[in-house]
Amino acid sequence: MKTTDVPLATRTVVAAATAALAAPASSAASPAVAELIANLKSPDDKVRGPAWQHAGPSGAPAVKPLSEVMTDPDFEIARAARRALWKIVRHAGRPNAAAEAQAVATQLIALLPTAPTAVRRELLWMLSEIGGDDAVPPVATLLANADVREDARCALERIPGAKAVAALKQAMATAPEEFKYALAHSLRVRGETVAGYPSQKLVPTKPTRVTAVPGS
Repeated sequence: MKTTDVPLATRTVVAAATAALAAPASSAASPAVAELIANLKSPDDKVRGPAWQHAGPSGAPAVKPLSEVMTDPDFEIARAARRALWKIVRHAGRPNAAAEAQAVATQLIALLPTAPTAVRRELLWMLSEIGGDDAVPPVATLLANADVREDARCALERIPGAKAVAALKQAMATAPEEFKYALAHSLRVRGETVAGYPSQKLVPTKPTRVTAVPGS
């Protein structure tokens, strides 16, 4: 297929993504990333759609700019930015791409302290897919945040390694009583034995009553 046979929007996005992948993570305002963001903000879905669909190779330089667009007042633009960032995370999480995954995870971690709650939730789930030991402390800190503690717990449940398990154990000592059941569940998922705090799925939600049948 000739280059001219490929739609202009697709060619633009692919070129931007290729250039961004080769750029260092600090060049968040690079022309390639700026073009990606501009396409995502396009009112034309024929431009915006290919932008997020082909964003995967954009890599770490696009993480922060995309996180900012995720709060755009236009729902479609915000959703396109979220989809684009997920494309980047899953592309970085492919086999034999550890350095790329680390670079993207580092950018996600840097955003955790100040991101809006809705964005923070997405970041936590993204880190649950590509995060490692360095993601554990900042994620564990959010176990004390009532707005996102469930997302942080689930992220630690999924992040591999003993450090994530240790963070869940440590949280059990200081967490509010009602949250300890969820933490205990995560620890059991990780193969740990937890005394008390049984799974709430096993607790009846309605009282059971046995009625004698006349003549029985």
